[in-house]
Amino acid sequence: MDSMQKNLKVLMFPWLGHGHISPYYELAKKLSHRNFTVYLCSTPVNLKSIEKKVGFEDSLIQLIELHLPNLPDLPPCYHTTNGLPSHLMPTLKKAFDMSKNSFFDILTKYKPDLLIYDFLQPWAPEAAFKLDIPAVQFITSSTTQTALLFHAYKKPDVEFPYPQICYRDYETANVAEMKKSVDDHKRDRSNLVIDCIEKSSKVVLIKGFKEIDEKYIKYLTTLCGKKIVPVGPLVQEPSNNVEVENSETITWLEKKEKASTVFVSFGSEYFLSNEDFEAIAEGLLLSNVNFIWVVRFPPGEKISLEDKLQQIGYYDRVEDRGMVVEGWVPQSKILGHPNTGGFVSHCGWNSVIESMKFGVPIIAMPMHIDQPINARLVEEVGAGIEVLRSHDLKLHPKEVASVIQRVVKDEFVREKVTELSYRIKMKKDEEIDQVVKELKKLCVKTKLVVEVEPGYMHLLIKFIGGPNWWFTKIGKRLLNLSS
Repeated sequence: MDSMQKNLKVLMFPWLGHGHISPYYELAKKLSHRNFTVYLCSTPVNLKSIEKKVGFEDSLIQLIELHLPNLPDLPPCYHTTNGLPSHLMPTLKKAFDMSKNSFFDILTKYKPDLLIYDFLQPWAPEAAFKLDIPAVQFITSSTTQTALLFHAYKKPDVEFPYPQICYRDYETANVAEMKKSVDDHKRDRSNLVIDCIEKSSKVVLIKGFKEIDEKYIKYLTTLCGKKIVPVGPLVQEPSNNVEVENSETITWLEKKEKASTVFVSFGSEYFLSNEDFEAIAEGLLLSNVNFIWVVRFPPGEKISLEDKLQQIGYYDRVEDRGMVVEGWVPQSKILGHPNTGGFVSHCGWNSVIESMKFGVPIIAMPMHIDQPINARLVEEVGAGIEVLRSHDLKLHPKEVASVIQRVVKDEFVREKVTELSYRIKMKKDEEIDQVVKELKKLCVKTKLVVEVEPGYMHLLIKFIGGPNWWFTKIGKRLLNLSS
């Protein structure tokens, strides 16, 4: 059977965070609808969170369990970043690295045509190459942030060519951390993000689309020598579940006017400091704008939401303008609702893309990691406005309130993000079609071409299983070609 037509098998291996597993699952769905059998590999506790989502139409997706070794203080329920106490993160990463032999056994058992791996496991592509399996990295963070990191690695003494993408004066800790990271990598290859990109076979998949980061896609391609292929937004569609439709938050939102309410959420794995919590609460009250605020506290800490709100006089001032919810809410349903007019966000990349897809302008409040650079990109493309901190890193309630009011009322921002949303919808799966073409090329692992030339015959054997193509020639001369 022609290898370009057969059902191809792909093993997908994300990092253990929900913000990684979710886009990997969305990509798995897209590939399974295009004649790929997908093995999605993670720990049992992570797979449990998505197994109910794998329906009949996703029959070509199989969930494969990776069992981490038993370590003190890390029971199986903590084999995920979701709900993991922060002090156990190094232990989780250690256990993950210790699972490399188990992962090799999985590759040996399922014999996929291709591995798609994440940013913290360079040992995964190494295992694949031992079995002549091509391996491609799928990055779930932004092209912009990745380009900035790779620029610091490749051109440390040159200014980044896009000056609007930078760290602010009060974000010196981010600059120092990035410099240390690339310096360490040059010494001992300890930066796993860079290492994983360098090990990827010819191409790197990345979450995003050309309408917002085309120039960064081109620049990163130049920097790393790999073809950067965007996969599109990969946003989960709002659920039509009756329970979601009748949830308290949706019922409350239905009573508000069109585009009158802001949704406030800082992700499932980031927890606000007391100072930020109070500044945001006061800012929401001062804004006189309706809001739904999702609050989360660190696991294991006994904190009363009611007491915290009572201390700032919230209940005496909010009336029917605000709703504060602890735990889970149907985020995509809220963002997709016509009465939602803004998203107060930490600018995690999944949240940024989701907001753009639903046409909701962003009130950007970046906290850490890649979020500051994502916030700069949001402003660059006109999809939102950032709340600036003071030089002592504090948020100020009046600034919070002012930006909320501007975003909700600013017609330019609304028109810009509405245009982005329209273009995303019109494109449909344009990026995925290109992704499929690139992956199918890599899955043609070995070709044997016999070529007769005057005076000799040579064999040209092309291996596409590793990071380079190797050519062997038998005859009067040896060709050494590298693409």
